[in-house]
Amino acid sequence: MAALTTAAPATGAPVPVKTARRPRPRYWRGAVLAVAGLYFVTPLLSSFVLTVHVPNQGLTFEAYSGILSADGFTESLFLSLSLAAATIALALLLVVPALVAVRLGPPRLRAVVEVVCMLPLVVPPIALVTGIATVLRWGPDHFSRTPLYQTFLAVQNESFPVVLVLAYTVLALPFVHRSLDAGLRAVDVPTLVEAARNCGASRLQVIVSVILPNLRSSLAGASFLTLALVLGEYTVASLLGFRPFAVWIVTVSGAEARMSVAVSLLSLLITWALLLVLSRAGTGSSAAATAIPAGPAAASAPAVPAAGTGATVSAPGAGAGAAATPAAATPGAPAITPAAAPTPVPGKE
Repeated sequence: MAALTTAAPATGAPVPVKTARRPRPRYWRGAVLAVAGLYFVTPLLSSFVLTVHVPNQGLTFEAYSGILSADGFTESLFLSLSLAAATIALALLLVVPALVAVRLGPPRLRAVVEVVCMLPLVVPPIALVTGIATVLRWGPDHFSRTPLYQTFLAVQNESFPVVLVLAYTVLALPFVHRSLDAGLRAVDVPTLVEAARNCGASRLQVIVSVILPNLRSSLAGASFLTLALVLGEYTVASLLGFRPFAVWIVTVSGAEARMSVAVSLLSLLITWALLLVLSRAGTGSSAAATAIPAGPAAASAPAVPAAGTGATVSAPGAGAGAAATPAAATPGAPAITPAAAPTPVPGKE
């Protein structure tokens, strides 16, 4: 590493100055990225070739041109997106207030909430859907003469099955909890809540106007994980007899194998596009949210000239737009500050 020497301003002695070392190229990083790219891209390319190449016919795009006109494609995709939006809203509505209350309450409650939210990772989805199906069969037999009978029928409506929203919310709890908990660890929640409450904000205003803007990236991450879970979930919907997007793909694969592969590739593109939208929504206005504008007092405060130096010292509260008036200084005169002025002694004036 080369070193340069400069003369010190007061003594003239040489002072070594270190130069930055040029970083060495690390080819192994490129090799790892290339191997990882081949590992992920090769199956996608193979699937794409399968959908566009037909033996004895050559290149054709019939598998993609017939997707929109396929029976049930639009209905299943719209149903999955609707279920995803409802699941995201319900999961955030449950987890955000709970985690904020845990941050403000006793620390021992954090472990309890974490264990409850992580239970869906321990319970298999097949066990969860078996319990749900048992309750749905048991309810109408015992509540046929009560208003709850209509409730059991309403949650199983095929146009929008609410029971799937409830099941997906339970399955998404671990991912939503992890994402939001990581965001709340970086925020001083008690201080923000106390400051907002002292300003007269209600609890709902504290969460909506103070907590949520600081969790923008965490909310976007939790929303994307929930969206990916709902779009790819098959077990619960299939065993309960509903037909969202994942179930429709498996149903079509029996008759149209190439179309099912084409739809799977299309679902990946849709998921990636939604990921970009959510990430943009989570980080697009973060800089604008943290900018603090200067007040009118800061813009009008004058600058105080320092005696004998010609430099200006801004008064307290002066901003970047404050007017600076240079002082007429005498060359070589020492600067006199209020702290260095002599203190008069009584009787010796």
